[in-house]
Amino acid sequence: MAFLGDASVKTKLILTSILSKGVALLVAGVVITSFDLMALREKLVRRMSIQADIVGANCVSALLFSDPKSAETTLAALKADPRIRAAGLYAADRRLFATYLQDPSGETSLLEDSLGETGQGHRLGNDRLVLWRSILFDQKMIGAVVIVSDLSEVGATMTRDVLVFACVLLVSLLIALAISSRLQRSISQPILDLAGVARRVTLEKDYSVRASGGSRDEIGSLVVAFNEMLEEIRQQEAELRAARDRLEQRVAERTAQLQVANKELEAFSYSVSHDLRAPLRSIEGFSRALMEDCADGLSESGRDSLQRIVGSTVKMGQLIDGLLNLSRVTRTEVRGRSVDLSSLAGEIWAELKDSERDRPVECVIAAGAIAEGDPALLRAVLQNLLGNAWKFTRKRTPARIEFGFAEESGERTYFVKDNGAGFDMSYADKLFGAFQRLHGQNEFPGIGIGLATVQRIVSRHGGRVWAIGAPDQGASVYFTLGRGGANGG
Repeated sequence: MAFLGDASVKTKLILTSILSKGVALLVAGVVITSFDLMALREKLVRRMSIQADIVGANCVSALLFSDPKSAETTLAALKADPRIRAAGLYAADRRLFATYLQDPSGETSLLEDSLGETGQGHRLGNDRLVLWRSILFDQKMIGAVVIVSDLSEVGATMTRDVLVFACVLLVSLLIALAISSRLQRSISQPILDLAGVARRVTLEKDYSVRASGGSRDEIGSLVVAFNEMLEEIRQQEAELRAARDRLEQRVAERTAQLQVANKELEAFSYSVSHDLRAPLRSIEGFSRALMEDCADGLSESGRDSLQRIVGSTVKMGQLIDGLLNLSRVTRTEVRGRSVDLSSLAGEIWAELKDSERDRPVECVIAAGAIAEGDPALLRAVLQNLLGNAWKFTRKRTPARIEFGFAEESGERTYFVKDNGAGFDMSYADKLFGAFQRLHGQNEFPGIGIGLATVQRIVSRHGGRVWAIGAPDQGASVYFTLGRGGANGG
């Protein structure tokens, strides 16, 4: 029942008990009243049948001797029964022989309506009973008697029965209400207590409370199971709290270790940037001086060896710079703000174009690539990706480079595509490793640190980066920026 949906358990139990008892009593009362009504009507029919038989027997001589006055005198005796409203005596030829009318104004039509009836029978209307009986003499019908009776007695009796039943029903429901109100406590109170404990656990997160209930029925079993569940949750919470404390302690220890490692890394970076650069500069400087001052005294092989020494020192310096840049990217704080990647790509493309003005390269840059991130770091990402595309399309005519973005499933993906040398997808897992190269130094110079730097920066922005390519068919590098990387463009 919909109206009981938000009611309390106590109210539901009481109303259920009252309604079920009320419906049962109502059905019983309707059945009993119906049978009483049938019995009252049958009793009235029997009584009127007896009256008709008596009247018929007393009127035999009046019919045989055609004495209407004697018949009317006999019918007049029916006034002793106030229920009889009219009576009529008919001759064998269906002629009205004598009548009795309690109210002479309106009952003759009732007698005439029953004129065609023969034998014995009756008809019940809304407010009257019409009963007729044949009068026999020597097995021959010499006439018929008709009696019309009202149903006031039946109506009065039924009214009384209905009132009595209504009083009994009301008293019974009141008694049932009193009993249900008392007995429901043994059912509803443990449930209400259980609900209160559950509410307290939900609000206060206190798993030490317990529900009370000592019965051995299903509700008692429910209370016991609920308490056991609370105990298990309390134990699990204690274990989780202990594990969390241990984890926090381990995190603190690892953080301290990481801080020490960072300091060592900073010290190493300082050493690399200062202590290693000085010997390199000395080697490069003396080698160049030797080539300039003693070039005439050196053989072709000696000059080539000195040139190799100078080239190696330059390359080692580039490697040191790349390593320092990668370390700096890892440790630099990300300062997020709105960045126009399309504008950055245009600036970088202009720089690349100025470096080789005579080289024919088509570059397509999509407008509206707005991202959220660190401007300097995102510039480094585009510088490395566009720089790689510029380098690996050097042998392609015509060369084409494209920067753009796409939306898919609510995520914005940026990409740099080229039609250059490409790569074998079986080596794709090595692309973003430091100092990993898929092409020879003589073919495409570089130190193999660019894509590793891109991967670190994108990862620090909460995004991911991947590449797709094929040998001699170009390459496409895709990346996302998880920290609000798409800002509507």
